[in-house]
Amino acid sequence: MPHYKIYKPTGYLSQFINNQSRRKNKRLLGELYNFHPDTMSIGRLDQNSEGLLLLTTDGALSYKILKGGTEKEYLAQVDGTITDEAIELLKKGVEISINGKAYTTKPCRVEKVDEPKLPEPTRPIKPTGDNKTSWISMTLKEGKFRQVRKMTAKVGYPTLRLVRIRIGSEFLDVLQPGEVKEVSEFKL
Repeated sequence: MPHYKIYKPTGYLSQFINNQSRRKNKRLLGELYNFHPDTMSIGRLDQNSEGLLLLTTDGALSYKILKGGTEKEYLAQVDGTITDEAIELLKKGVEISINGKAYTTKPCRVEKVDEPKLPEPTRPIKPTGDNKTSWISMTLKEGKFRQVRKMTAKVGYPTLRLVRIRIGSEFLDVLQPGEVKEVSEFKL
């Protein structure tokens, strides 16, 4: 069964068909590569996020990764110089809204990191206030809708750029935005 690793670029939806009636001009994954017709994404990255996305034709494997508590690691460039107090709040879990209901995120790993070596962003990063940004690494075992963005905003540091660099033992490595690599199996 075909499996793929892809560096989803900013501006693409993590899907192959557009099921939105009012916004038909969205860019879709199928524009990047000639995927097997039964290919599905394992999880999603929102349109403004980039990074590692795994795709497969194996529904059971997809379910196992999504429901099995597989770690996902993100690098987030946040607006401002993030404090140690904000890092501690993120680690413990914060209350965010999911589908209009309050949800407290599970504890996760969070740490400040130096600016990573990543491809140039496709759109300008516009910090506010003191015009400074900082980078954090967040490792989660859950993946609620726009969770990282909601969490960093909750502690006062909105995410300006979000890049997923790892799912389980699969890493983004040297893939470039829009690049697809077919693999025989995932190391999870």
